[in-house]
Amino acid sequence: MKSKFKHVLAAALMTSVYASSALADGITRHPIPNSDFPILQAVSLEDTTLTYLSGTVPKPGKNDDFGDTKTQTISVLESIQGKLESLGLTISDVVKMTVFLVPTETTGEMDFGGFMEGYTQFFGTTDQPNLPTRSVVGVASLANPDWLVEIEVLAATEK
Repeated sequence: MKSKFKHVLAAALMTSVYASSALADGITRHPIPNSDFPILQAVSLEDTTLTYLSGTVPKPGKNDDFGDTKTQTISVLESIQGKLESLGLTISDVVKMTVFLVPTETTGEMDFGGFMEGYTQFFGTTDQPNLPTRSVVGVASLANPDWLVEIEVLAATEK
């Protein structure tokens, strides 16, 4: 029992240190307790500027092929990164993400694993450890029948 208490206390202390260090920036990121899943439970904002990006869709690759879910996720996140940079922001400023995934033709189900393979190249890395809150929604289709992924983001920066 003492060992479990020590782990809970250590996790609470780490969360407290993490949250209080982020508060200095006006953006407090609240991790999911006892989880290593690469999203946040919540984000609190104070004295921040919010930037909403419209849904971003994949760009075609060679032969106008959009690729699989992983490839499309990477394409979309690279586009989002470019849009943010054009506004003086970075991918680390993203605090909320809404993801729309279409079922693949081969399985008839959304490829969440493929999405995560692309997503984890941009979030929760050594170079970019900030995580957003996130929702992933399965949808029947998007505006282009070849698109499997569309992502909206909300970025926040200190005023």
